Amino acid sequence: MLAIGAHPDDVEIAAAGTLLLLLAAGHTASIVDVTRGEMGSRGTVADRDAEAKAAAARLGVLERVNLGCRDTGVTVDDATTTLFVAALRQARPQLLLAPHRHDVHPDHVATATLAEKAFFLAGLKNFAPQLGAPHRPALFLRYPGNRHVEPTLAVDIAAVVAGKAEVLRCYRSQLNPPDRGHLVQGLDVLERAEVRDRFHGARIGTAAAEPFWHDGPLPVRAAQLLPS
Repeated sequence: MLAIGAHPDDVEIAAAGTLLLLLAAGHTASIVDVTRGEMGSRGTVADRDAEAKAAAARLGVLERVNLGCRDTGVTVDDATTTLFVAALRQARPQLLLAPHRHDVHPDHVATATLAEKAFFLAGLKNFAPQLGAPHRPALFLRYPGNRHVEPTLAVDIAAVVAGKAEVLRCYRSQLNPPDRGHLVQGLDVLERAEVRDRFHGARIGTAAAEPFWHDGPLPVRAAQLLPS
């Protein structure tokens, strides 16, 4: 798996539970942060770097890298697209997770667009061959950010709710802010995740679930239609 987030903590808010479940099943994962979150109202760059490192260790991912783009200034251009393609070809994931473009934060929108471009371009052998052999993930799922996106699937994470909370608590600078005026939804990172996960869990009959969106129908075997 490769999970891409515009800022440190984006991936964990959206998909830490799914990552924990797949890692426990023996799969591997890497995370790419596009910026260092330096424009955030709380936490220095050093704080955010240390928190992201701690969260990655608690998750147990293979690697976490930062592309070093400017926070609040992520642009959809050739140079940044090439960074995304390089990340995809290096990690060579079968599953790609990235933001959905329906979001109020411009960095989330730009990251979503860049991930979509890289998903296609990374599979072309004649596109930037110096970046490595072509590779296109088998499955590309988008996760919602600050705005609701009606999901096409939801992953039951009830078994790892406590583990996801521990991962998010690594982002200490983003918890319990004394002034919540800068928060889009008025909730800190842990509160946002817990509220959304409970909501989508209730929709599928479980305590917590992480929502994702897929472009078009997903293939399902007939045997998967009924519980075993």
